[in-house]
Amino acid sequence: MAKSEAEQNPVTPSAEGLAAAARKVAPRGPAPVHLWDPPFCGDLDIRIARDGTWFYLGTPIGRVELVRLFASILRKDGAAYFLVTPVEKVGIRVDDAPFVAVDCDPQGDDLVFVTNVGDRVTAGPEHPIRVAHDPATGEPSPYVHVRAGLEALIDRKTFHRLVDIGTHRMHADARWFGLSSGGAFFPILPSARLEG
Repeated sequence: MAKSEAEQNPVTPSAEGLAAAARKVAPRGPAPVHLWDPPFCGDLDIRIARDGTWFYLGTPIGRVELVRLFASILRKDGAAYFLVTPVEKVGIRVDDAPFVAVDCDPQGDDLVFVTNVGDRVTAGPEHPIRVAHDPATGEPSPYVHVRAGLEALIDRKTFHRLVDIGTHRMHADARWFGLSSGGAFFPILPSARLEG
């Protein structure tokens, strides 16, 4: 049986090749990675640290334009993260969330977040805020949904500013402290934990 062209000429993943492909398919903003089903080509030594720093072969990627380009072709399938082009799909590692929300601009009743890769999202039903709590310390880790299962960890300074504008209200038959945006309420902590 004859081998297909892809089997005869397998794609070897490289950061340079992915960047070139991304420039073609995502010149401005996120690419339509949800529409593509390329073959898996293996893992690439790219890691996104919890603070949003992207590493290639253990070295931070210093070019913001390159990080934004890679972010535009990022996709999450299940619990795994991939950089995807129409012809290849490579696995990368993400320590926590792939993005970091580095600022929030309250606009009327809405909270507009800005990420480290230039995304702007308004929290609401399509972009919910969630807070995970460390089971041992109770330390909160707040996130906002950016797109297609990809979240941004809300950085500490931004979260502290948000806590200053939070409110107490009833939610799911209990009183919660939380944030409102886009016509939705996002609980952060039961009010009793703050008031007790």
